[in-house]
Amino acid sequence: MTDTIERPHVIRDAKGKRPQFYDTDGLDTAMSMIMVLASEISTLRDRLDSAERAAKAQGIDLAAGIEALVLDQEALEEREARRQDFLGRLFYLARKDAQEARDAETEAGFAKVIEEIAEQ
Repeated sequence: MTDTIERPHVIRDAKGKRPQFYDTDGLDTAMSMIMVLASEISTLRDRLDSAERAAKAQGIDLAAGIEALVLDQEALEEREARRQDFLGRLFYLARKDAQEARDAETEAGFAKVIEEIAEQ
């Protein structure tokens, strides 16, 4: 669990053109996000099941313990780091598309947009 927090934050993007499976713009990105969410939910459910079984084997009422739990600052920061890592993976393709669009902008393209706006 702490590996996520201790590793340096490095944005790594795959190089090259991504395969496109759907004709509708954005649908591949949406499907990627759904798959990330499904993976997270599956992992979370497995971990919760493991915790419940381990606690039950020790005669511990895990549900009551969770309801009574008060997190300290360190735990809150760990959760936030994990949440940010998750959001980074969830919005990976949207962020990469935005970066590619930003990199594709040129001075001539900007001037053309300004000219088109001025003509309206």
